Amino acid sequence: MIAAEAVAHLNTLVGFCARRDVEVLTRAAVGELDVAILFGGSILAGGDLFARAVSDRIAAHFMIVGGQGHSTDVLRTAMRRRMGWDDVAGLTEAALFDRYLDERYGVRADVLEHESTNCGNNVRNALALLAAEGVPHQRILLIQDASMQRRMDAGFRLHAPDARIVNFAAHRTPIDLIGGDLGFSTPPEGMWPVDRYVSLLMGEIPRLTDDADGYGPAGRGFIAHVTVPVEVRGAYEALRGMGAGAPRSADPRWADGSPSLRAV
Repeated sequence: MIAAEAVAHLNTLVGFCARRDVEVLTRAAVGELDVAILFGGSILAGGDLFARAVSDRIAAHFMIVGGQGHSTDVLRTAMRRRMGWDDVAGLTEAALFDRYLDERYGVRADVLEHESTNCGNNVRNALALLAAEGVPHQRILLIQDASMQRRMDAGFRLHAPDARIVNFAAHRTPIDLIGGDLGFSTPPEGMWPVDRYVSLLMGEIPRLTDDADGYGPAGRGFIAHVTVPVEVRGAYEALRGMGAGAPRSADPRWADGSPSLRAV
């Protein structure tokens, strides 16, 4: 039986990782933006959010970033189920989301990035492609999965320190106690299985912690410094002590480069 205390700790991690800098995603709230970027690590609901942003012309340009990585097969499965597509094997995350936007909402992104495989080269490849395409990118909206939004922000702060970044996590799904087990009362479209969501959230805290084992300047240098609040670190340690979830390990397949992928 999972304790209610564990649910509270997990939702502390959700609140920290799923960063949103504004309450609502409107032009009035975000101000003038050069480009809005959706990252392919998001669940399917991220595509719905991004479609509204495109329709509302939240930014001057729109980009989708994602080749293949640890979440791609989950996205492909969601597309098969939601859209009835039977030809998604080998498609990049960017191609999948752009097709979804077109078929479901009649909108498209302006720029697609198909080569990245992890949060690090998500950032580098996105910035390089925007520069190559001549797209201004001093004012950027980032839309990523709840678990990875804060890390994405830290990556952009490292590689584009002069840019104004607006974060709006694709979802901020709370975890509930349902029949004595972890679950979701109102899961968004394409939501992760709860055990995977817990693993993703747990995996972020050691990555974001700026020490010798983390991804920050004191460790691997992949991201800018992130201050992990005491209550967040405490929630993580309490969960580890309860055995309520194990951090997701990095998959070496997506560390540097990717297999051959179809972009369209």
